[in-house]
Order: sequence, then C-alpha cells, then structure tokens
Amino acid sequence: MRPGLVCIGTAVALLAGCTSGQTGHAQHAGPSGTTAPTAAPPSAEGAVPGAAGDDLPGMPPVTDPGNVYAAAGAGMLAPTARAARPLVYVPHNSGEVWVIDPATFAVVDRFPAGDEVQHVVPSYDMRTLYATDDVGDTVTPIDPRTGRPGARIPVVDPYNMYFTPDGGAAISVAWDHRALVFYDPHSWAEQGRLAVPDCAGVDHADFTLDGRIGVFTCERAGSVAVVDVAARTLLRMIDMPVRHTHMGPQDVRLAPDGSRFYVADSDQGGLWVLDGAATRVIGEIPTGAGAHGLYLSRDAGQLYVSNRLDHSVSVLDARTGAEITRWPVPGGSPDMGGVTADGSQLWLSGRYDSEVYVLSTVDGRLLARIPVAEGPHGLCVWPQPGRYSLGHTGNTR
Repeated sequence: MRPGLVCIGTAVALLAGCTSGQTGHAQHAGPSGTTAPTAAPPSAEGAVPGAAGDDLPGMPPVTDPGNVYAAAGAGMLAPTARAARPLVYVPHNSGEVWVIDPATFAVVDRFPAGDEVQHVVPSYDMRTLYATDDVGDTVTPIDPRTGRPGARIPVVDPYNMYFTPDGGAAISVAWDHRALVFYDPHSWAEQGRLAVPDCAGVDHADFTLDGRIGVFTCERAGSVAVVDVAARTLLRMIDMPVRHTHMGPQDVRLAPDGSRFYVADSDQGGLWVLDGAATRVIGEIPTGAGAHGLYLSRDAGQLYVSNRLDHSVSVLDARTGAEITRWPVPGGSPDMGGVTADGSQLWLSGRYDSEVYVLSTVDGRLLARIPVAEGPHGLCVWPQPGRYSLGHTGNTR
C-alpha cells in the first residue's frame, strides 16, 4: 500500500481526486494523497450516472437504480439461456476448450478453438458463446444448446470481448494493438477502431449504470481508459495511485447501485475504487496477492475477489467494499470464472495449476478440484441469469 493511504478497518480507504494535464484528446487524472474516513460521493457531480434515467439510447431500461443486477438474480433465466445445456467451458493456452458437466464435475468434451484461447464470452443476446483467440485472431462460436463449436470468425486480437450496453457492437479488447475494435455483433463486419495508445495491456471492462461510459483496464500501464460509448472516443486516462506496469489493473466491476467501480490490481494485492462516473480514484481495499477476478453473488450483495497468488477468495460487501470473510483455496491459483445460475457455487480456473475449483457460496467449502490442461483461463459457467450480456465470462444485467 502507498504511504499515506489509510484503511479504516475493512472499509474502503477513500481518496480525494484531481484532474491534471492532457495527452492528445484524453485527460490524465491522478489521485492526491489526501484521505477521508467518510463515504465519498458516488461521482464527481455527487450523483450516480443514470439515476435520472438518462440511459444510453437502445439499452434495456434499468429496472432498479439501486441494483443494476436486479434482473440477474438466482434462476432468472431468459428463454434463450433456459434453452442452453448446463455446462462449464474452460479455455486453455493450448487453444483447446474443455467442457465440464457441472452436475458430475466430469470433463465431457474438448475441442480446438484456435492457437491460444483466453476467454469464453456470452453474446449480448445470450444465444451464442465465443471462444476468443488473440494469437490466431479469431473467435469460435459455440452453440450453448449443444455445447459444440462452429466455424471460426476473423477478429483482430480478441484477448477479451465485450458488448456495448445497447447491443450495437461487439468490442474486441485488442491487447497487442492497444485498441478497441468494434464489430457488428451479427455479421462481424468491422465498424471502426478506437486507439488507446497509453493503455498498454488493455484487458477488462465494465460500464456505468446508464451505459454511457466504459472503463477499460490497462494492465501494463497501471491505469484505466475511460471511453464514451456512443461517441466511441477516449475521454480520459486515470492513473492508479501506485502504477504497477507488470500485472497491474485486472478485472473491473460496477457496484450494484452504480456508485463506484472496483478495479482489481494483482501487484497491489487488492482493489482500487473509482467513483461511479469514472473520474477519479476514491479508495483502496486490500484483499490478497494476485487480486484478479471479480464476481457478484446472485443477490448482488457480495463481491467475490479471486486472489490467485494468495490462494484465496475474498468475500466483500458489494456496496461498501467491507470484507466479510476469506475462503482458502490451498495451493491453488484461483483466476477467472463465474457463479452458477442458482447462485450456490463459484467456479474458477486455476491458472497456474491446471485445475478448476468449485466453491460453495454458502460457506466457501471447496467442493471439487477438477484436473484440466495447462493454462486454464477465462472459464464460463453457462447458462447464467440476466436480460443481456456485456461480455467477458458472463457480466449480465
């Protein structure tokens, strides 16, 4: 932790923020060292984005401003998701996807999906899953009704993939190109590119409650890129208080009420907290070495943080960031995954240990360790509840 930042018990350490200088058309915002042991306003303007109903045109309306995930509760499966065969998809460094039956914990299938598959991503309409291969520049569609792959689709450097909240574009998060590449999500015709030259290692993303702003983490720059979704322009870069440029900012997730973003930072061993408008860093939450993946319980009350070098999962209050408990994964490296449709289990890949972990969300018990191949990564549990998918391994709302 940076000298001068204070954590009050298990609550968030809050920081004042400022905006400085410009690089091209994007401002760089850097936090000061001032601390405040009281709740910060949800955004720079003191209001949660989208609370007034000014949502991104075409985005499904927010049904509950107090919980953007209200339509993704336990068992709330859309008809298309309900038609899916319950399976867990595990992408590997080898380019294979392994398929696990969640009822038996047995590997039931495996198939090639490129040169090095990073994530398995549900489409916006949840009718298709995509295995992203950034080395081979393809995505492989998977029919969730059968679990079988289709013909590969050319896509530029899809390390990760997201969808704009209005469903109008698929976004290839192009790590090597330092760019976001926008595609028609049906024809896969390229719509355009947004260069983010200061965002080395562009990685994960999430969106404000109103869908108008996207926050993309920059793992090798120690910062995040803040993007205007409709205009497809870079608004600003926000540097983290401690800029780790090896394994810095990782996964990012919006709090249920839209008041803050949580940003995992592996080298920092915890989460940075941004305000809900993504203008500044307002706090820090220590969790454990290798903080990486962020997942919400089905009632959106808890946030699960996979600490892959600490061999643990931290359980936080999703609204305040206060630590509730910590679940050990002895000798493991919990990485990416998701929560089952009924909310009873958390599935995570063991990135450095060639295995998959299944934890009970009731008490954190390790229910299974399933051997898989080397380098399992962005595991997808499917089906999942929700009206639509923003991408990654199942960020649904």
